[in-house]
Amino acid sequence: MTKKEMLYEGKGKKLFKTDDENLLISEFKDDLTAFNAEKRGNESGKGALNCKISTEIFHLLEKNGIKTHLVETISDTEQVVKKCKIVPIEVIVRNVATGSLIKRLGIKDGTVLPFALVEFCLKDDALGDPFINDEHCLILNLVQNEAQISEIKNMARKINSILTPFF
Repeated sequence: MTKKEMLYEGKGKKLFKTDDENLLISEFKDDLTAFNAEKRGNESGKGALNCKISTEIFHLLEKNGIKTHLVETISDTEQVVKKCKIVPIEVIVRNVATGSLIKRLGIKDGTVLPFALVEFCLKDDALGDPFINDEHCLILNLVQNEAQISEIKNMARKINSILTPFF
């Protein structure tokens, strides 16, 4: 497979076209970012570590019936992935109250939640990735209907139940 021109560069990876219009090469970078990339650095080997972790997680999900875009890992830092449409929603699943949740709701840090809480953020660095709700998703045309929102939440909880014992 031939790596062609770069399509996209994000904080943690680059995506390249290939000779197959349905496949891309995802290359993990050694870049470090924090606070929506306001703070930057570089750590040799980070890309390889992220690629290895990503590969393990995708294999675990596939083994448990969750479809992923991974086709194969082709180097220490590269994966062949299926080309797909990205929905600009960051899905956050919380099992324990911490971080922004305790600041927003006044819950004690470390409180085990009675069920997996699913929250959404709009993936938009310029806006600071704001929290959004189901209706925002509909208004912004990020999803077509409420059934898609339910599907995203159900999938997130299923993935959470698979990954929680892994970590």
